[in-house]
Amino acid sequence: MGLSTAQASNLLKQNGYNEIPEKKAGVFRKILKNITSPIAIMLLFASVLSFVLGKTFDGNFILILLVLNIIITMWQENKADNAIKKLNENLDQKIKTFRDEKWVDISSRFLVPGDVIKLASGEVIPADGKITQADHVSVNESALTGESLPKDKKEKEPVFSGAFIASGIAVVEITKTGANTNFGKTLFSVERVIKRSALEKDIISISRFLTILSLGAVGILTIVFLLKKAPFLELLTLDLSLIIAGIPISLPTVMTLIIEFGVLALAAKKVIVRRLSALEDLANVNFLLTDKTGTLTENKIKIQDEYAYNGFTHNDVLMYASILALSESDNPIDRAIMEKVKELKLRIPVFTKIDFIPADSKRKRSTIVIKNENKDMVISVGAPQIVGDLCLMDKNTRDKFNREVKTLATGGYRALAVALGNSKQEKNMKLVGLLGLSDTLRSDAKSVIKFLGQNGIGVAMVTGDNRAIAANIATQLELENSKIVTKEELDKMNQGTFNADFFRHTGAFAEILPEDKFHLVQAAKKFFVVCANGDGINDLPAIKAANVGMAVKNAVTALKSTADIVLLSEGISVIRDAIIESRKIFERLYTYSLYRISESLRLIVTIAILGVLYGAYPMTALQIILIALLNDIPIITLAFDKVKTTNSPSKIDAKKRFTLSSLFGLTGVANSLLLFFIVKNVFNLNWQVIQTIYFLKLTVSGHMLIYVAHTKQRWWKFFPSKEVIIATFVTQIIATMLAFTGFLMPGKIPIFWIIVVWVWAFLWMQISEAVKIIQLKFAEKR
Repeated sequence: MGLSTAQASNLLKQNGYNEIPEKKAGVFRKILKNITSPIAIMLLFASVLSFVLGKTFDGNFILILLVLNIIITMWQENKADNAIKKLNENLDQKIKTFRDEKWVDISSRFLVPGDVIKLASGEVIPADGKITQADHVSVNESALTGESLPKDKKEKEPVFSGAFIASGIAVVEITKTGANTNFGKTLFSVERVIKRSALEKDIISISRFLTILSLGAVGILTIVFLLKKAPFLELLTLDLSLIIAGIPISLPTVMTLIIEFGVLALAAKKVIVRRLSALEDLANVNFLLTDKTGTLTENKIKIQDEYAYNGFTHNDVLMYASILALSESDNPIDRAIMEKVKELKLRIPVFTKIDFIPADSKRKRSTIVIKNENKDMVISVGAPQIVGDLCLMDKNTRDKFNREVKTLATGGYRALAVALGNSKQEKNMKLVGLLGLSDTLRSDAKSVIKFLGQNGIGVAMVTGDNRAIAANIATQLELENSKIVTKEELDKMNQGTFNADFFRHTGAFAEILPEDKFHLVQAAKKFFVVCANGDGINDLPAIKAANVGMAVKNAVTALKSTADIVLLSEGISVIRDAIIESRKIFERLYTYSLYRISESLRLIVTIAILGVLYGAYPMTALQIILIALLNDIPIITLAFDKVKTTNSPSKIDAKKRFTLSSLFGLTGVANSLLLFFIVKNVFNLNWQVIQTIYFLKLTVSGHMLIYVAHTKQRWWKFFPSKEVIIATFVTQIIATMLAFTGFLMPGKIPIFWIIVVWVWAFLWMQISEAVKIIQLKFAEKR
């Protein structure tokens, strides 16, 4: 059975890796995509018009700017693509494979035809194969056939890549891998498709407004200039330049980059985002339904105590439990049992397995039928209330049993009952004993839950353990709402009467089954944006139902392939990091939209007013294009900007943002018009010098606005990231040098006017700051 390492290596060379080859766009296709984008087409058109008008230098320079824009865009997109590739590597599935006469864990990527693998409940089938051994196996093929109900599978039946084991344990011999599989369906990857969230839709609707405003302004100016007999081709070049600068054409690209680099930052925090559009939901989460084991506790199970009954010894309890542990898939409880057996140097008897039924959420026990010394016997290990009902006990034994189960629960220990029968059926069994399992509470759990509460996120624990254990954990966590609700109590309630206060005042839900967790998520979603986590196959409905479904580190692969978020480290602190980081991404998107809308509004309105008043554009076509591209550099760095998150879930307030961006834009219009009138009517400077002053002023003051817009605090109390500071400084220096030397400008300006422009921009930056503070205070009062 199985292959040797040498055989597997040869087969890997023949068949290739077990993966579906990804269709990647080549460099030529990427260049073509960027050249045919709206911004590129308009730049090309502007360049052609410049050549037609005899402005060869301008035409060549616009082409250079176009090439630089494509290079920067492709470089950023390549970084994002590499980020997604790294995330996929983090989600690699390890498969228990029989190689060199022993079971080892290997990456699913290295599986080859002929390999023999073992799959447990919840594991995704990594390649096509046939079952060689089946212990009550059912397979969910919904991803392949659309049928939601699992199908029972027996030995010699085929299984296909992309399905997953719904119950039982299967040994499978691989027949086809990679592109040779029947379906070639890969579930386990990061989704690159970005669904439009409410925030994106909102920003795009505002951009649509700016587009209409830009085209309206261009239309008005065209009519005015044509009436004044302006040269048509030159006018067309100027109109095109204004459209390039005014319409936020790069919005989808910039937003995608902000989101994807945010996803990379989350990956550094051990959080993998599978559905990128879930980021906004994550930023808005205000209620967390969390598992206990592995999230609030360390998931390091230890045998804390043993109780024996009916003449059995403590060692007997461990020995019979270890027989089942050897037959099950690797899990923390089985490991704890085997470690204790090894520590005490107990001998496990030789036995022949006849039948095995693994535990699930309904049976709540594992059962094995064996032959030992020519005698058939059945062993059951599981929840005390379930296993206890299978046993014959007198009143004293039953009372002692219940009392010791309660003692363990009160001490925060989970109990596991062991029973033995002398036939193949679970009837009239003998109670062998109890195992007390400990799982230490994480040292950071209490502080993280307190932090989440302070940041507007309610937390309720969901556990299958009984009330006493749940109450013990809730007390240790110092949950403000320490009310414990059991399954029995939930069943008696009318879910239609649930309200927000019911969830706010419940610290834990105890004795909960997966279907109960699903109903809790559905009920909580009526009042909250809900995040739920889980680890088992039976958590799938709840994880799918939640606004944000999380698969914890030790989750089965089927759950990881369905969840919105996959956690790569244990504990509740990683959930906190995920929520806070997503809020930072949200804030960066907000800053970008606020700045971009303000700048477009300022540029469009100012040029339109001056164009109507003076019958000419206050800048050349090349200057307008230069401003647009100089603005793009710091805008891209906003993807790395440091932001302060609010202590409450992020919510879209379109009216508030549009009001503030309009106020910023109109403040910019006022300061631009005032400076223009001063230099034109007071100092009587010539038109070429005015155009250069105006170019410098728009660039410098526009980039200073980033410092104001990126924070709700006073700008000098919270500076942007070093990437943003460097980008704005470099672009401002470039603009200053162009104005001073006259390169690419209609005229050059002396150092005096450069200082005036910088001082003027800085003073109006303080006015924009005052406008921001007043507007925020007014919004808070309302």
